[in-house]
Amino acid sequence: ILIMFNLIDYYQNEKIYESSNSLVYRGIIKSDNQPIIMKILKENYPTQSELTRYKQEYEIAHSLKTDKIVKAYDLQRYKNTLVILFEDFGGQSLNLFISKEQFTLEEFLTIAIKTTESLAAIHTANIIHKDITPANIVYNQKTGQLKIIDFGISTWLSQENQTVSNINQLEGTLAYISPEQTGRMNRGVDYRSDFYSLGVTLYELLTHQLPFTTHDPIELVHCHIAQHPKRPDELIDSVPLTLSNIIIKLLAKTPEERYQSAWGIRADLETCLQQLKTTGKITQFALGSQDIADKFHIPQKLYGREQEISQLLTTFERVSQGNAEIILVSGYSGIGKSALVNEIYKPITQQRGYFINGKFDQLQRNIPYAAITQAFQVLIRQLLSEPEIILQTWQEKLLEALGNNGQIIIDLIPDLEKIIGKQSPVEQLGATETQNRFNLFFARFIHIFSQKEHPLAIFLDDLQWADLPSLNLIKQLITNTDSQYLLIIGAYRDNEVSPTHALMQTLEQISKLAVTVNQIILQPLGISDVKQLMADTLNCSRSEVETLAKLVNTKTAGNSFFVTQLFQTLYKEKLLVFTFPQFINHQEKHNRGFWHWDIEQIQGVGITDNVVDLMVRKIEKLDKNTQNILKLAACIGNEFDLENLSIVNRESPTVTSQELQPAIQEGLIIPLNNNYKLPLLWNQEEISSNTSEISVAFIPQTAASISYKFLHDRVQQAAYSLILEAEKNSIHLQIGRLLWKNTQADELEENIFNIVNQLNEGSELIEQQLEKDELAKLNLQAGKKSKASTAYEPSLNYLEAGLRLLDSNSWDYHYKLTWELHIETLELLYLNTKFEQFETLSEILLKQSKKLLDKAKVNQLKIVYYFTTLKPHQAIDTALQTLLY
Repeated sequence: ILIMFNLIDYYQNEKIYESSNSLVYRGIIKSDNQPIIMKILKENYPTQSELTRYKQEYEIAHSLKTDKIVKAYDLQRYKNTLVILFEDFGGQSLNLFISKEQFTLEEFLTIAIKTTESLAAIHTANIIHKDITPANIVYNQKTGQLKIIDFGISTWLSQENQTVSNINQLEGTLAYISPEQTGRMNRGVDYRSDFYSLGVTLYELLTHQLPFTTHDPIELVHCHIAQHPKRPDELIDSVPLTLSNIIIKLLAKTPEERYQSAWGIRADLETCLQQLKTTGKITQFALGSQDIADKFHIPQKLYGREQEISQLLTTFERVSQGNAEIILVSGYSGIGKSALVNEIYKPITQQRGYFINGKFDQLQRNIPYAAITQAFQVLIRQLLSEPEIILQTWQEKLLEALGNNGQIIIDLIPDLEKIIGKQSPVEQLGATETQNRFNLFFARFIHIFSQKEHPLAIFLDDLQWADLPSLNLIKQLITNTDSQYLLIIGAYRDNEVSPTHALMQTLEQISKLAVTVNQIILQPLGISDVKQLMADTLNCSRSEVETLAKLVNTKTAGNSFFVTQLFQTLYKEKLLVFTFPQFINHQEKHNRGFWHWDIEQIQGVGITDNVVDLMVRKIEKLDKNTQNILKLAACIGNEFDLENLSIVNRESPTVTSQELQPAIQEGLIIPLNNNYKLPLLWNQEEISSNTSEISVAFIPQTAASISYKFLHDRVQQAAYSLILEAEKNSIHLQIGRLLWKNTQADELEENIFNIVNQLNEGSELIEQQLEKDELAKLNLQAGKKSKASTAYEPSLNYLEAGLRLLDSNSWDYHYKLTWELHIETLELLYLNTKFEQFETLSEILLKQSKKLLDKAKVNQLKIVYYFTTLKPHQAIDTALQTLLY
């Protein structure tokens, strides 16, 4: 039978597997009768992510030159989809075996050893599989061959940072994924994640059931991160205790407690098999005696923070009982504030709550509500990934709460429109009424998500850079008597705020309203904590690392970010070296290999005691293109997307992503979703070719959905510091011009702040008055948008920036623009209680106004101003004067 997708060189024998998105056939190559496996996507128009998974599956399998992995022969097109041709070695997936038979203990151990060997081959190639399940392990019972398949979600990165996302968006098979792969463990995903999935697989092979059997996805995730399964020997008496211990060790919640190498797992399994064959039983022995941990991994657990973690979790416990509370975490940059806050993932998951976070940016202080917008955009995107029936429920709740005022929230959180649809414009009100309406409906919006069934925790980082409207909104939310099941967590650098700082004044106002402000003040790590971290990393005693720990602690002053970065630098510069057992004397305590270093050599290198200098040193080791792109990214902000980065880089998204990739591999940049693989897998020729039938797999517009962030503010700061001071304004101006030029008219409103902020940074370099006038218009637009969100201080900043750009005779040749900027500024001076400036500008406006209605508008504002400042007689006089015009 000719295969259904017209690959004329092949015959189709039988369909052997069908999943929700794939069909798998056995076939034969016509020319030489060689058996093959053909895997094709079912959909005629598969999604970009489905096509990318297939492309990646082929690329990785094809690149791995080992008989432990199923060979990938070819990747072929069929209309809008792809077909992968694999070797057929006559095997079946283990999940088919599980459904049909029970393995003997010897067969089980043989399969477990072969699986571990295959996993070792994958890890040796520096690949994390991320989807080890019985379905992805293929075994030929007759020949004894076993191979791992399906690299669709694998990664070449040594570590991936899984962000919190909707459970429907998690990569991998939910019943088998590691705790850190859920994104709810405050841990990155490295090769040891595969060991957990291997543990689940072996558990199922041995007991014919999964460690956790719930069908509720959220409950299953919570089981992975917090619950311990029944031991295999508790379920089946005949399971040897040692074998049960091996599986339980693999299923440890944190990577540090699992095996540290596939060879260590294999060694223990082989000992079990040898004992079984020679004595007929498996006795107890010390596990992991040959578990050589030659990979350098700094444990991601928090050191010296037990009391602070307890305080944070206790606060959330009160919130989950119906309270609304605020907790602030303060300390120096890099001290570990964000890492501490992320410990709330576990209880949030247990309570089925929502955890969202936003970060204020030093270079974007004029964008009103920036971090709050960022946080809720993430939440809305999580909701958009829900099934249609659940999304419909959210739509009904939101429309009921917001009524005809949905546009108020859409202006702040644009993606909300994708749930509730386009909304009618809101009624224009006075300033006070507008502010009250905004507070009312944002509180209603928040209330929808902060419920007993799902408490809400909002983490706002770097509050020292927060705009005043954001601080006022935080105050309104936490002091609202109707607020329940709401936890606001703020983090700030206490060394960058004075008693007169807006943040401190806001907190003082909150305290006066009888609201408790919980405080956590983080101190630097003590020498004991640094010693423990190093001993855990280097797998040795605290006494052995004492001298090294003292040196590192002195250089870093106990700053946790600095400690880990300096430690990594020592490793990468080969000042920490792992010695394998075969190269040393076989002494008892060193039979697993050991790390060694020369303290005098380290001291002689001249270690910096400035973390920014250290990050600069790391960046300067990258190639020039990558350095340049990091500088541009630093100018955009702490978070950025590929679309804007490629615009300012003046290269295609494909080239830009390739130039950024070395920084990702170094861990300096973190992808915020897995879309970052798209442009790396699909080259520019495939994108642009008119003849390519799968060119839809990656198109430039997709770049907007590919987002990244800097590992830490200090990395962004280091990249930004590499730009010469004399060039910074020029680069910001170039970035602004490029963003402006490449923004469609209908997208300008959504991107106005990013564009204007960049242009304003370099506005002094603009020479042509025509361009200055255009930028003045943009500032007017940004000012109006800020005012609509009741962000009056940023609004005034934009308007005043616009005024500075006007020519001295703009009243004559550009009356409309000049008038609008002045009248908007006048209103914002009043709203910001800058009354002296208000009076001065109002007189100028009355003199310059050419129309009676324009003068009347000035007087209207003056009347409101006089009533506000308790000058009713002057208000009446102004009103009468206006009637005489």
